[in-house]
Amino acid sequence: MTAPDTSGERRALADRLQAQGHLTSPAWRAAVEAVPREAFLAASGVFLPEDNAARWRPVTPDSVEPKEWAEIAYSDESLVTQLDGHLTPDQVTGPVTGFPTSSSTMPGTVVGMLEDLDVDDGMTVLEIGTGTGYSTALLCHRLGEDQVTTIEVDPEVAKRADDALEACGYSTWTVTGDGLLGHPRRAPYNRIIATCAVRRIPHAWIRQTSPGGVILATVGSWSYGTGLAKVTVTGKGTAEGRIIGRSSFMPARAQAPVPLSGDLAARAAYADTTRPARIDPGLLRAWMPAFLAQLTAPGTQMINAVSGGQQRIYLFDTDRESFAELARDGDAWTVRQGGPVALWDAIEAVVTAWQDAGEPDISAVQLDVTPAGHTYRIGDDPTLRWEHRLV
Repeated sequence: MTAPDTSGERRALADRLQAQGHLTSPAWRAAVEAVPREAFLAASGVFLPEDNAARWRPVTPDSVEPKEWAEIAYSDESLVTQLDGHLTPDQVTGPVTGFPTSSSTMPGTVVGMLEDLDVDDGMTVLEIGTGTGYSTALLCHRLGEDQVTTIEVDPEVAKRADDALEACGYSTWTVTGDGLLGHPRRAPYNRIIATCAVRRIPHAWIRQTSPGGVILATVGSWSYGTGLAKVTVTGKGTAEGRIIGRSSFMPARAQAPVPLSGDLAARAAYADTTRPARIDPGLLRAWMPAFLAQLTAPGTQMINAVSGGQQRIYLFDTDRESFAELARDGDAWTVRQGGPVALWDAIEAVVTAWQDAGEPDISAVQLDVTPAGHTYRIGDDPTLRWEHRLV
């Protein structure tokens, strides 16, 4: 059976991305118009959200009409392709529950990042997180298949992507392995791009990038409030740059937080201090305060809950055995904290300093990377400076 011609859909996608400001260069436009996104979704299909993503409906090319499949493939949406680390749409026939663990990222995000990567002819690129292989194919079209190396931790995901790439004519270097370690065999690279979120830029990536090369990666561990870091490798294991904008990706598989189970109230039963909160924790629903909170308390999980009819927000840092519990009573919030680190004290101080500084955008965050760790900063205010040490 001959595959439907989707050249019109690809041109329409390129037009939309250009109008939205994601697509700016002729070379990347040519890639968008050439690479069939549906080919990288066909192997297993996609899950579409139902009931506000409480359940997921499987869709495969055989379960819908070709026109509907093309509309799905060229929608301006991220499309989930795997749940719970193993379940794919072609394995089920009806709606299921589960947690997304692999997807085809929204085309605007993919293309915008590729534009931000600032590639030039002849450059080599390492892609962390192959996923469906769609972004890999765009890179191959732009640079040539021998210039691209892509690594994926999930063997089944990697195989489907490799098969799709081969079927589309891109015999590139596909590797199954831990992307946090990079791929030293083909190093050094002129560019490294990550399609997963990382808690910090791994030093292996710094070592595997040529001096003057660029690394582009989403930093943070929450599902929102993360930032797109762009750093230039300066040599001797160092890099410098800044957060260039908002970005949201699934975490690297090895760094995905383990959901806390059991009675959350029991975990926060024994507090060292109790006091009124000085800022509304609802501020953390906004992107920039959430990013600041993650810089201040890296590795912390934030959980919204209702207990005894009362709204509560929990912050748990299991590595440092610390917690903060915020309970709402009318318009006021009370915070209880326990453990060696007063999590809410630190977050309050940083958010207040950010407000006093005029609430600068996430793009004001500078980043320096050394073998010893990461330093983030906004201006010269010592309160808006974060040292994330590796040792």
